[in-house]
Amino acid sequence: MEFTEVVASRYSCKKFDGRQISDEQLQAVLEAGRLAPTAKNLQEQRVYVCRSAEALARIDKLTPCRYNAPTVLAVAFDKGNVFTYPGGKRDSGIEDASIVATHMMLAAHNACVDSCWINFFDPEAAAKELGLPENEEVLMLLDLGYAAEGTGPLPNHTKRKDLSETVSYI
Repeated sequence: MEFTEVVASRYSCKKFDGRQISDEQLQAVLEAGRLAPTAKNLQEQRVYVCRSAEALARIDKLTPCRYNAPTVLAVAFDKGNVFTYPGGKRDSGIEDASIVATHMMLAAHNACVDSCWINFFDPEAAAKELGLPENEEVLMLLDLGYAAEGTGPLPNHTKRKDLSETVSYI
């Protein structure tokens, strides 16, 4: 699939049919995350693959937004391995994990896997429920699977502001 087609046609799937994605598809998604750029190439991302009934039950305790996805990736970052920007008020953790997650989300669509970016959960509760080390923060959950029959983009999916409303030339 051409990149512009991947970007234009990908949507947040809100109902999965429960069929598991292949190991090859999962590896393609994880590899895209591994190749994502991070500040100073620190690669502070941590990706947890949740596929077992036990792991998915833990996800279900955290959010109602699994939507029957058979695979969920919990994307976290190591708070002790981030680049602190000049001024000391921000660091690279959230944005690097976001870049990794976005790469994986687009790679999923390219591999004919539907996805949904989930941020409707308490990050601290997620880290605790998933048994993550104290130095890790969960950024998002990425549902992966196949859309249930009749599922498609939300009605407002294709509504985008004109570039003139979001871009300024200085």
